[in-house]
Amino acid sequence: MNQIARTLTGIERTFAEDDIIVSKTDPKGKLTYVNDVFISISGYVESELIGQPHSMIRHPDMPRAIFKLLWDTITGGHELFAYVVNRCKNGDHYWVFAHVTPTIDPSGTIIGFHSNRRVPKKSSLDKIKPLYAQILAEEKKYGDRKQGLDASWKLLQDTIRKQGMPYEKLIFAL
Repeated sequence: MNQIARTLTGIERTFAEDDIIVSKTDPKGKLTYVNDVFISISGYVESELIGQPHSMIRHPDMPRAIFKLLWDTITGGHELFAYVVNRCKNGDHYWVFAHVTPTIDPSGTIIGFHSNRRVPKKSSLDKIKPLYAQILAEEKKYGDRKQGLDASWKLLQDTIRKQGMPYEKLIFAL
């Protein structure tokens, strides 16, 4: 896999409000398509991205429970909206409001995934960032990765339940 910066710069990149970051993956999450906006903000060139796991841009501040929610939802054949912070090649980061959908062939088989990402509202990020920090802190309490994921997943589910609405409505209420 291509080298990514292990050191985070703390610098947040942004993209234009009317830009859309687009990517497609195979069923295992390996990139099969990236648009110019994705290339520009990530700092990679297309040849460094295609064939690589989409997780290559995963920021370490992103709770694993959110990705569990994402994968459980899309592999179940449903769409998902989520806020995500990604890491650029040089260690910068950028936030997105992602819409991820399965790509289904005529026989009903999932043959990949498609994601469109837009600039998130600042007011939404003001609510998401502390929540993600809390979920990540719960995850890191455990030396065992599975125990950490289980604990952070429970916290995420409890948080959603306390809001009194399903995740699909909660995400748009932020």
